[in-house]
Amino acid sequence: MRSRYTIKEPGGIYFITCTVVNWIPLFTRKPYFDILLDSLQFCRQDKGLKIYAWVILDNHLHLVVGGDRLTDTIRDFKSHTAKRIIAQLELEQKSWVLNQLQYYKKSFKTRSDYQVWQEGFHPQDITSEEMLYQKTVYLHENPVRIGVVEEPEHWVYSSARDYAGEKGIMELDDFD
Repeated sequence: MRSRYTIKEPGGIYFITCTVVNWIPLFTRKPYFDILLDSLQFCRQDKGLKIYAWVILDNHLHLVVGGDRLTDTIRDFKSHTAKRIIAQLELEQKSWVLNQLQYYKKSFKTRSDYQVWQEGFHPQDITSEEMLYQKTVYLHENPVRIGVVEEPEHWVYSSARDYAGEKGIMELDDFD
């Protein structure tokens, strides 16, 4: 792992990305978004995760987050959401997607027949207010760049509404 993608300072603020294996578009329907939102909320309430900005797209999510045990929290988040996503796919009999998750699974992953998330989460230490602003604008503009909305705050699965003075669907933490 490159040194720029490590947690250097527990309790610091980081821009992170979690990506579905092979960029498979999993988050296209509400049940799958809800799995991520419920899990993020649990991590906020029970694991000390601080969420400052976020966006979920069809095959990845970006977060500006902090927490004293960030590496452990994100590992647990990815493990838990992977299990729930697989269960939902099995419930809906989405065999094509399950076959893709099985095909792209790394050989050393022996605890499951599938792999949902790519390895790592590429934490980038937020070292200035300018960088915080740049990363927050970047993640909020993602749905606009890919053409699913015209304005960032129109994308429900993002904190852009909160930053535009409206009420978003997930509570954010204040910067201390």
